[in-house]
Amino acid sequence: MTDTFARPAPFAVPGRIAVGEQTAAVWRTATLTEIRRETPRTATFRLAVPAWAGHLPGQHLMVRLTAADGYVAQRHYSIASAPDDSGHIELTLDHVEGGEVSGWFHTVARPGDRVEVRGPLSGFFAWPGDRPALLLGAGSGVVPLMSMVRYHRARRLSVPLRMLVSARSPEDLVYARELGAETTPVFTRAAPAGVPVGRLSAAHLAPLLERPPAGGWEAYVCGSNAFAEHASRLLVAAGQPAHRVRIERFG
Repeated sequence: MTDTFARPAPFAVPGRIAVGEQTAAVWRTATLTEIRRETPRTATFRLAVPAWAGHLPGQHLMVRLTAADGYVAQRHYSIASAPDDSGHIELTLDHVEGGEVSGWFHTVARPGDRVEVRGPLSGFFAWPGDRPALLLGAGSGVVPLMSMVRYHRARRLSVPLRMLVSARSPEDLVYARELGAETTPVFTRAAPAGVPVGRLSAAHLAPLLERPPAGGWEAYVCGSNAFAEHASRLLVAAGQPAHRVRIERFG
């Protein structure tokens, strides 16, 4: 099955990168080329997108699936891959209980299947690589942040970048094989021997915010509503200017 799924003018405002209306409005047919398991409930889906105009780290797109009976489901998903000229993008999706679109990807989709995509969308959460970036994510909230990390590495950027990512346990840590010295994991349920367990706290942020880079941090926070609220409050309480905290939340 390829085309169906089994049912179960540019603008600019302060702090936002302009997004072309024409590019954002066009639906394109993308072909699934690869599926990679990340955690027991998370997988990465690589898509070939004809005439993909490119994106910036932090942007997302809309995915649309159409069933044989005409039923349509669509969802917004962050782009996980760094911008490149391969004509491919990657999405990393949790298997959401009862989720029509994520459920199709995790249980039905196979390489060669096709879906419709529209984007890239939103310039507010995009990071162009020109400012120090402090990234805070939880669970699948790490997805757009990992696009930034990959971009930073691929371009060998010298601008400071640090990431703190919260997961329930090492088994639930998305992209665990890729995380490097720029990343500090925080485990809330179970952790390796000698690593404390608990939610993201002021103590995790203090070393970074006490010694900020020249010009200060631009903070990017992504996760559930509860995490986004908690992390952004910690940042502001520790002295991060509120207007330099960008939040993307779900749930």
